[in-house]
Amino acid sequence: MKKIAFFAFLLAVSAAACGAQEARQDVSLSGTALVEPFMASSTDVQVSANRAFGGLVSYRFMITPNSALEANYGITYENTIHFLVSNINHYNVLTRTQEISGAYVRSFVFKNFNPFLEAGPAGFIFLPIRNSGTQTLDAKQQTEVGAIWGGGIAYEVSPSWDVRAEIRGMVTKVPDFGDSQINANRWYKISIYEPVIGVAYHF
Repeated sequence: MKKIAFFAFLLAVSAAACGAQEARQDVSLSGTALVEPFMASSTDVQVSANRAFGGLVSYRFMITPNSALEANYGITYENTIHFLVSNINHYNVLTRTQEISGAYVRSFVFKNFNPFLEAGPAGFIFLPIRNSGTQTLDAKQQTEVGAIWGGGIAYEVSPSWDVRAEIRGMVTKVPDFGDSQINANRWYKISIYEPVIGVAYHF
């Protein structure tokens, strides 16, 4: 009887250990750059922007060895979004952009290299910065829904660490900061591009 109980105990410990190995999680910290495309619209508003730099924190939970669910939070330091209205009036809005998103991640394993693809829903918060770089006092915080997509590669440095590089896309409406005179009434056609590079810790 003792032998059977001991054998059952060993089976339970082995099953728990296997389950712990399968339920992999990781957190990553990355540096990012936002590259926003030029947009023209039927409302005589043209929108352009310089690059923005920021950071991205991500959490992944592996639901299978090759599939994961991911949660992301990102923020940029600041960049200038430029509005040209009727080829005459110029307005600059100094902006911080926040991202809150979730995604399904599909990865592939080739030795230490793990390419992956991801996509999911997102919310974007455009925060105007009130200083001399913002030339319209009517600019207000704006929240838009959209999506993210991306593809990249992770290189496994050790069982606990990897280095990741990715190109992400952000699909959302062109912000107008609640100011009707700079409303382009358009979505970014080819999305906002976001190169990402960072490190991830697995646990």
